[in-house]
Amino acid sequence: MSTDQIIVTIAALLAIGGIYRLFLGKRTSVATKANGEIEIIVDGGYTPETIEVPSGKPTVLHFVRKDPSSCLEEVVIADLKIRRPLALNDRTDITITPSRTGTLRFSCGMGMFHGTIIVK
Repeated sequence: MSTDQIIVTIAALLAIGGIYRLFLGKRTSVATKANGEIEIIVDGGYTPETIEVPSGKPTVLHFVRKDPSSCLEEVVIADLKIRRPLALNDRTDITITPSRTGTLRFSCGMGMFHGTIIVK
């Protein structure tokens, strides 16, 4: 193998490793505790993407959509049968009162962007 081939092979392997880590690597995120209410910014995803809420107590989720992408036009919390449109550059309030502990998922209408609600 020539020096050029070795350099290209090493660069390709590093690029493959970087892409794998970026898109398929395990993501850990710390849950942000909601104390009765929490603001979730919708801009290329959800920030914070993991929130912690108490079981049996109402929590208001304030979704603020800043991304004009049509994918993020609505939010879906399937386990609670909630599907709401999100107006661009506006706040949409959704009140939830989960009755049992566990994990709930929320996503955009197309299921491409996700978030997690941890009920304790």
